[in-house]
Amino acid sequence: MSDAGDNSTTGTGEQTQQNQGRWAAVKEKLSANMIDTVLWLTRLSTVVFCVGFVFPLYGVQASHYQKALISNAATSALRLHQHLPAFQFSREFFARLFIEDSCHYLFYSIIFMTSYPITMVLTPVLLFAILHSTRFSLQLLTLMGSGEAWVTRKLTTLVDANNQRNILRIVACSEIFVMLAIIFLMFTGRTSIILPFVYYRFLSLRYASQRNPYSRQMFYEFRVSIEVIVNKPACPQLIRTLAYKLIGVITRLAPQVAAPAQE
Repeated sequence: MSDAGDNSTTGTGEQTQQNQGRWAAVKEKLSANMIDTVLWLTRLSTVVFCVGFVFPLYGVQASHYQKALISNAATSALRLHQHLPAFQFSREFFARLFIEDSCHYLFYSIIFMTSYPITMVLTPVLLFAILHSTRFSLQLLTLMGSGEAWVTRKLTTLVDANNQRNILRIVACSEIFVMLAIIFLMFTGRTSIILPFVYYRFLSLRYASQRNPYSRQMFYEFRVSIEVIVNKPACPQLIRTLAYKLIGVITRLAPQVAAPAQE
C-alpha cells in the first residue's frame, strides 16, 4: 500500500512539474514576442467586438462596431511598425507605405469608424482576425501540450492552405460588395456622398496589392460570370448592353498593376 501511495504521489508531482514547465514556456513565448502577443490580443478583441455587434447580447451594439474597427486599426498600425523602417518624410517611404496591406486596412478602419454601421464592413475585419489569431493560438496550445487535442485539430484545419484560400476569397468578395452597400445607403441618405469616392481609393489599393491577388482575381471571376450570363440567347439585348457598359466603366476605373519584378 505504501509503494502504491508513493507512486501516486510521484506521478502527481511529475504532472505538476510538466504543467509548470508548459506554462513557463507559454509565458516565455508571450514575453519574448511582445508585439506578436499584443497583435494576438488586439485580434481577439476584434473577434469579440464583431460578435458583440452581430449578436448584441452585451454592451451597446454601435459601440461594439466602433471598437472592432479601432482594434483592427491598432492591429494594422502594429503590423506597419513591423514591416516599415523608421518614418522618413520621403517619396520612397510613402510609396512603400501604400503598398502594404496593413496600411490598406488601417485606412479601411478609419473610413468606417464614424460612419453609419454596416454589418458587411466587419466581415473582412473578422475573418482576418480569426485567421491570424488562430495561428498564434496554435503555437500557444502546442507549448501547453495540447497539440493533439480536438480543438487544436479543428483550428489547424481552419488555417490550412485550402481553407485560408477560401477565407481570402470571401474577404475579397466582401470588399467588393461593401461598395454596393455604400452606394445603396448613400441613396437612402444614411451615408455621405463622399464615402463611395473614398472607398473607391481603398478598393484601388486592394486591387493593386502585390501580396494579396484575390481582389483582382474576384473582379475577373465576376466579369467572366456576368459575360457568360448576358451572352445567353435568353438575355435581353438591353441588359446585355448595360452589362457591357458597366464592365467597361469598371475596367477603366481599375488601377494599373505593376508587373512583378523579374528575378
